[in-house]
Amino acid sequence: MTTSTPAADGRGRGAQEAGYQPDPRRWRALWVTLVAGFMSLLDVTIVAVALPTIQRDLGASPAQVQWVVSGYALTFALALVTAGRLGDALDRRRIFLLSLSAFVLVSAACGAAPNITLLVVARLAQGLAAGFMAPQNSALIQQLFRGAERGRAFGFFGATVGISSAVGPITGGAILALASGADGWRWIFYVNVPIGILAVLLGRRLLPRVEGSGRGHVDATGVLLLGLGVLALMYPLVQAESGGIDRLWWLFPAGALVLVAFAQWQRRLVARGDQPLLDPRLFSSVRGYAVGAGVGTLYFIGFSGVWLVFALFYQHGLGFSPLRSGLAVTPFAVGSSVAAVIAGRLVERLGRLLTVCGLAGVILGLGGTALLLRSVDLGVAPWVAAPVLFLGGVGSGFVVSPNFTMTLRDVPVRMAGAAGGALQTGQRLGAAVGTAALPGLYYLMLGRHHDYRSAVVLALGAALIGMLASLALATFDWQRDRPARVGPPREVADDPVRSGRS
Repeated sequence: MTTSTPAADGRGRGAQEAGYQPDPRRWRALWVTLVAGFMSLLDVTIVAVALPTIQRDLGASPAQVQWVVSGYALTFALALVTAGRLGDALDRRRIFLLSLSAFVLVSAACGAAPNITLLVVARLAQGLAAGFMAPQNSALIQQLFRGAERGRAFGFFGATVGISSAVGPITGGAILALASGADGWRWIFYVNVPIGILAVLLGRRLLPRVEGSGRGHVDATGVLLLGLGVLALMYPLVQAESGGIDRLWWLFPAGALVLVAFAQWQRRLVARGDQPLLDPRLFSSVRGYAVGAGVGTLYFIGFSGVWLVFALFYQHGLGFSPLRSGLAVTPFAVGSSVAAVIAGRLVERLGRLLTVCGLAGVILGLGGTALLLRSVDLGVAPWVAAPVLFLGGVGSGFVVSPNFTMTLRDVPVRMAGAAGGALQTGQRLGAAVGTAALPGLYYLMLGRHHDYRSAVVLALGAALIGMLASLALATFDWQRDRPARVGPPREVADDPVRSGRS
């Protein structure tokens, strides 16, 4: 059996660049994938503001209604790596369109669900469809773009990630305000249907018909091990509201052991020349991949959790409506979207330094917000905090999209789906930790001292710890990479896996 490595095709990155022919429809195709990606990521947070209404309308328990959010996040994360590998092996366009079509259908099913059980089942299916769609987005960017254009494309992708996470609460609040009545929450799901149908039609016309590697075999044992490992790590987190972490803590070490077994199995497949689900050499030999995955995971611990904390503080502590609560954090979303597009133009020149500066901006923005919420009169605190939240948003825009670009830039295009899926799986795990831990700390402080100010400051402080760890890792990578930047441009370098650089 012939050993297949990421460089086994006999070409380095320079050869890949030389054979690249830009698709004239690539920018229009990008916007199709971004719209679909925006919908799938928006659905992670948009539903949170509607949970009280859903609980009341369907007569659900708090534990049941929590699964409307956490079930989506769970199946989303479980699908990512397998979906990315299938896209690499078969046809990214076909998998993207099929999963987008499924997402539209189950969105309609969510809106029409007559009871909480069917709603949770539909949300699980919706998360699975979103998980199959997400890695095709980043892989199609790598397939369609090269050089500085790829940085710009990832800039738009990063803006999509940042905006969808930040505007979920305000979008959900706006829909609830416009769709009055007991069933108004259903439009949170129905709104996906016309947008999704249009995206499917445009995708069929604009997305390139490029097949994968032709290796249709997918490592079933690897799928099982990775799925069990991720499930064991995430299940206690999504059950956090009902005491899942206290009762199911043993799943954390069990999941870690399963993931170690998964890593060993992948190394064994590589050694004997078979195709792994996730090539371990991505982490050991592709420059920047392991560090970028770590930076993203640590960052999303704080980034994802703060939105729930802000929603709890503004709605319960200050009595804001869901719409007003969303408006209070809009400066972050605005800063993030503007900076992400700019970052796509700067990443080729500044590299990891851009991420370092961005993380510093986020830390200053959220830290300043915490201080203001602690010391300023609560009647004006949200508006006084708006400028520093905007600074934090600008910093976030300089983190998410540049990190995607630098983490995936040296990954061979034929492995782009699995690599993007693994990167996003780390981010989903980080988001699950953040959304469980930060509100938990908020409620812990609130229960002990009945002080909303102290509760929000403690939760934001915990978020900053994850971001400081991310900053330390990004700074290490920036310092390590500085001598390498003196060498030849990356566009003419050898295949990074083949050359063994790290």
